[in-house]
Amino acid sequence: MPEHAPYDEDSHDRGHADRALRLGVCGPVGTGKSSLIALLCRELAATLELAVITNDIYTDEDARFLRSAGVLDAERIRAVETGACPHTAIRDDISANLLAVEELEEEYGDLDVVLVESGGDNLTATFSPALVDAQIFVLDVAGGGDVARKGGPGIERADLLVVNKTDLAPYVGVDVPQMIADARAVRGARPVLGLSRTDRASVNELVTWLSEILASHRAGALIPRDPGPMARHSHAHEH
Repeated sequence: MPEHAPYDEDSHDRGHADRALRLGVCGPVGTGKSSLIALLCRELAATLELAVITNDIYTDEDARFLRSAGVLDAERIRAVETGACPHTAIRDDISANLLAVEELEEEYGDLDVVLVESGGDNLTATFSPALVDAQIFVLDVAGGGDVARKGGPGIERADLLVVNKTDLAPYVGVDVPQMIADARAVRGARPVLGLSRTDRASVNELVTWLSEILASHRAGALIPRDPGPMARHSHAHEH
């Protein structure tokens, strides 16, 4: 497939109020991306029309997890098998993902949000703004308390940074307030959320953030930004 053209923010149609909000969820392997999407679906499926696209290299494992969780009708959860570096399918050649998004939007014309989950990648993985309108980057405390302060494109510039599984902190020796403070130091004014499924306040904060992003999208005021590195993506992977 040919690569998509370089993203030009000035030429981007900024309205998009006539289609679903496309929300990307990315981050390293095991940080809880699928669980975060399942949580959002459970919280919002009663009030919003949702659909999900997952990315895996050679399987549909994440899609099967979400279907088995019963968070949405199974037909609203689609899988893209990238066959290569997960980063490629969400940034370098977005064709398969974009087609899957557009098929869902055509099939379910009343969709409010399409959640697009990246395959597990490293700290450089971010979505092309030609694919999603906003994106969440997910870390987890089990990955180490020093990860956030090391920075990186997603950590520094995604629309929301989630420090996930905060309830595990006592078991892995991580100081969550310090990890969040480190994240805020590298992100400036961009929001950071410490999240646990067992902490109702943090779940409410996540839902509120998404509601505000959706309202901005519907008003035509949401301008997709590119959090990625300026240089072309190139690194070795072990799959």
